[in-house]
Amino acid sequence: MAVATTADIEEQAARKLERYRRVTYRSFMFAAAGFVLPGLYGLEDAYTNGDAGVPVIAAVIAGLCVLAWCYTRLVREGLEGNASRRDVVGSGVVAAALSLMLLTSPWFSVIPVFWVSAVVLSPMGRKWIVALCAGTGAYCGVVGTIATGRLYPDSDAPWYVIFPVLAALYTAISGFVVFVNRYQRRMWELHQEAYAARDALARLAVTEERLRFSRDLHDLLGHSLSLIAVKSELAKRTVRDDPDRAGAEMADVQRAAREALREVRAAVRGYRAVELDAELAGVRAVLEAAGVHCEIGPLPDGLPPEARSVLAWVIREGATNVIKHSEARNCAISLGVYGDAVYGDSVVLEMRNDGVRGAETAEGSGLTGLAERVAVLGGEITAGRHGRDGFLLRAAVPLPPAHGPDEGGAREGGQALPAGRPA
Repeated sequence: MAVATTADIEEQAARKLERYRRVTYRSFMFAAAGFVLPGLYGLEDAYTNGDAGVPVIAAVIAGLCVLAWCYTRLVREGLEGNASRRDVVGSGVVAAALSLMLLTSPWFSVIPVFWVSAVVLSPMGRKWIVALCAGTGAYCGVVGTIATGRLYPDSDAPWYVIFPVLAALYTAISGFVVFVNRYQRRMWELHQEAYAARDALARLAVTEERLRFSRDLHDLLGHSLSLIAVKSELAKRTVRDDPDRAGAEMADVQRAAREALREVRAAVRGYRAVELDAELAGVRAVLEAAGVHCEIGPLPDGLPPEARSVLAWVIREGATNVIKHSEARNCAISLGVYGDAVYGDSVVLEMRNDGVRGAETAEGSGLTGLAERVAVLGGEITAGRHGRDGFLLRAAVPLPPAHGPDEGGAREGGQALPAGRPA
């Protein structure tokens, strides 16, 4: 039967991380239209007013293309680590040159702001961010003051009033854009850290399980193997002088070997045993780690060990299918005991999840194995689409007569027993 391995969880976590990386990167790419489109509109405005000829228009279009390419590199390198100084300086020169087009149209005022928004995606201290915003505001204030006198010659405001207002305005706008982009970058870093932490926890869990297994093997076999070695050596020394004693020693070796084999088999059965309580807790942890909100209802008391074991296998396989074959965001697990006057009581397990992909309804080997396990106890299992994008896995296992209506407290007419302790 297939189970949700660490590799399956890591694969789904890697897919989610890559999906969020693409969303983050594409959001910045869409933002690039915020300076390209206003630049083109301002260029058309300047050409219409006769402020820019064909050579200037060609140079500005080329500059916008270069700046868009630099913006893409700054965003990609900033999200992956740190942009090179060459890219920062080169893109800054291009942005400063294009900002001079403020003398012809105010639409070009967005270019330096978007340049700052891309540069701050690289790791840098607060002082550098403040200096960058203040420098950009001062430069745009100077160019904007000159552009105001040229574009609005009838304005009565003196330059020493216009400059501080424009410088403060550009600095504030740059600071706001920087805050938004830095916040989005921090969210990307948190996703990376969560992915790394999940991977480290998974590796740590595997390491701890290996250590526990090695300790158990040492405790189980250490004494027995030492006894076998000593008895075998003693039998070897006495086989010629005292054959009867040698035979007795070898009989002890045989008993020790059989006892060691019995202990190892018992330990292996313990490792392979599946307990309902532990499986519910493990499934919840696995689904939550995979980003699926898991709700588990109360667990009825008094279930026989056979029913608890097979239900635990059903829960394990159901969680595996949720992780492997869906894009679920929610999963609900409920258990209840229902009484019937003719067929007796049955415990019913239901697992519901959303996010079913396409029309996936084919029954795999895992569900086939589950059906065989449940059939051994006289139960049945069903699985299929439920609602628009939901999936329902349902298993019904009959309970022995000792858990019937008279002794188990079940209600007649198919009603559920009172809930026991919570899972």
